[in-house]
Amino acid sequence: MAGKPGFDRRALIKGGLAATAVGAVATWQAAPAAATARKVAEPVIYGTDIWGARPPSSPIEVLDRKPTYIVVHHTVEPGNTEDYSRERAFQISRDIQTFHMDTRGWADSGQQFTNSRGGHITEGRHRSLEVLRGGVQHVLGANVGNHNSEVIGIENEGLYTEVDVPQALWDSLVRLVAYMADQYGISTEFIKGHRDFNSTQCPGDVLYARLPELREAVAAELGVQARQPVEWPLLSQGDTGERVREAQRLLRARGENVAVDGVFGPATREAVRSFAAANGVPAATCYASAHADERGLLGADIWPLLAEGTNRQALKSRLAHIG
Repeated sequence: MAGKPGFDRRALIKGGLAATAVGAVATWQAAPAAATARKVAEPVIYGTDIWGARPPSSPIEVLDRKPTYIVVHHTVEPGNTEDYSRERAFQISRDIQTFHMDTRGWADSGQQFTNSRGGHITEGRHRSLEVLRGGVQHVLGANVGNHNSEVIGIENEGLYTEVDVPQALWDSLVRLVAYMADQYGISTEFIKGHRDFNSTQCPGDVLYARLPELREAVAAELGVQARQPVEWPLLSQGDTGERVREAQRLLRARGENVAVDGVFGPATREAVRSFAAANGVPAATCYASAHADERGLLGADIWPLLAEGTNRQALKSRLAHIG
């Protein structure tokens, strides 16, 4: 996928330009002496040939390195259907590909894999399954703005801003992420949500809040100790408190006209949009716009810019603790 958001992806997939920088893949943290890392079996994954994918419009790019991160998304559209059939999963895969190719102008589906509400896993972008099985290369997709060369993405069918995922989807997500982590040697701290890279709701507040649980479940599958990262918070209109005050103080220090009152209202949202535009941050990286305008969210791609010249890690840690 070329380089823009998606179904917008979420619409069925957000896109993004392929990034040039790549982080080193972390090794597993030593587990207790009684635990021994074990091989994870490949879950059932339906390839592009099985669900009826169109051929890509141009050759798929395969990078000669492993991805650094496993990234969890939600599709937003078409919503939370009660049709858990395999046929439904195949139709979702075709709809995503059609949107990305015909509307976004991308070569193929943006995400490497799709997980349905019924727990059916499909290959998204062509060659993703073949390359994952090899465990040493990475199919370049388009699902995380400015980080696509670093990430392998999973689209989870549905909208998870207020409701939880079905058990079948959760179970298949654990199996798929554990298999990916095993194949590539990716530490659990590098299992991320889309919002850990871009200012977006994705994968929804509810599913995002379960990522620590996902890391624990994956670690159990692997027989290793889970590692939990500290992430930048996502702020949006309606939020209040010390995190908002800190953001407002930083915005004022960067020349934005905003009061430091701890209330993320329209003025703060406009200040965030102004700052993001002035610093080249994409106006929208995930189109959950069918449900809410995401422009003006303050997330992982804006905090580091606001904190330039300060101890960013210390700020991130403090923000995490002031909740």
